[in-house]
Amino acid sequence: MGQQVVVLAGPRCLKDLTHSLNQAGLKAESLIRNGRLVCLTAPDCLAQLTDPEQITQRGPLRRTSSLIRWVTDWSWAYSNGTPPATILGYQRVVHDFVRSLTAVSMCTVHCAEAERSSLLAMLADHRRAARPARLQA
Repeated sequence: MGQQVVVLAGPRCLKDLTHSLNQAGLKAESLIRNGRLVCLTAPDCLAQLTDPEQITQRGPLRRTSSLIRWVTDWSWAYSNGTPPATILGYQRVVHDFVRSLTAVSMCTVHCAEAERSSLLAMLADHRRAARPARLQA
């Protein structure tokens, strides 16, 4: 199956990300269709993360894939007035879920404050870092 990058974010951030990928010459729909890019829409996906078997057996995540990056944008929670304690609870759910998977690089971003190019650069930089040393130039 290959490597997967997972992005958990609000609908607007996911739309902006896929648009940016397309502008950069990457075909977001193709990446999503072949399972290389997994977009999880917050907050709806949070309930699925409490049961790792559900999302890995019936959802877009594949246990047979190498999960190399998990990116979470919390701007959807901060922008709608969600109390900090609730956001912390959501973050714990996500961290517990990610820890239940294989070793993975995880980062949190704030899409409302990040430039599109910065987010794309962060994803590309991690992809290079995740390659075995013998393949890097």
